[in-house]
Amino acid sequence: MLKVAIPNKGQLSEPAKAILREAGYLKSAHPRDLVVVDPINDVEFFFLRPRDVALYVERGTLDAGITGIDLLIDSGAKAEQLLQLGFGSSQFFLAAPKTGSIKKAADLAGKRIATSYEKVLRNYLNVNKIEAEIVSLDGAVENAIRLGVADAVADVVDTGTTIAQAGLELIGDPILSSEAVLIKNVKTDKSEEINTLVRRLSSVLVARTYVMLDYDILESLIEEAASITPGIESPTISPLHEKGWVAVRALVKKDTVHIAMDQLYQLGARGILVTEIAACRL
Repeated sequence: MLKVAIPNKGQLSEPAKAILREAGYLKSAHPRDLVVVDPINDVEFFFLRPRDVALYVERGTLDAGITGIDLLIDSGAKAEQLLQLGFGSSQFFLAAPKTGSIKKAADLAGKRIATSYEKVLRNYLNVNKIEAEIVSLDGAVENAIRLGVADAVADVVDTGTTIAQAGLELIGDPILSSEAVLIKNVKTDKSEEINTLVRRLSSVLVARTYVMLDYDILESLIEEAASITPGIESPTISPLHEKGWVAVRALVKKDTVHIAMDQLYQLGARGILVTEIAACRL
């Protein structure tokens, strides 16, 4: 039986459950479950603290898990990233007082930097050959400078509002961009069960990204239409009862489907329909 770890709380928890449900798993899971056995798919799911997922996977207790790139790095665990899952995106920045002397990364040399992601920050400092003291805190770090325990901070930044309210400004580019990933033990060979898990999750990601577009168009305009909707390999084309017309079907990215529809209509296409995709195998 495949054993898979899932974060039991935080921003990754509900999206992880959602993508697994869309992939055909976790049909009977409840919010307070610690372990869920999925007998139909022969998988056992363990709900763990987000920071513990990578450690369990590294030590071979579990076959695979869903965690964030940031949590993977900060755990210090060695695990193979199998698939980026498209949710839980976050960016880590350095920040310092607007009126201070720290304006670039090099200015951090010899300074104190507060963070709740010590290994993420340590990796960044080592790569950039910056000698600085790391002050490890649990949770929000914006007040560390005001309270006198740090000269700068390294933290997750969404809109930057909290940073600005604390009188801080961002320094340079992100030190890390993170998102949810599926991981496995580096010493474990990919089993058919893991391959199936990856394939199912990949199909959900495709279904979330694409829609099916159907339309009718003159046969003489197929080449121009196909350039607008090339599909994955190529569009499916079927003859219609009315001579000279064909029906076309192709996968199109959701975020560009209305542009494609406008272009097709201007070209002469009619009966343009968009259908959501629940799952697929490509």
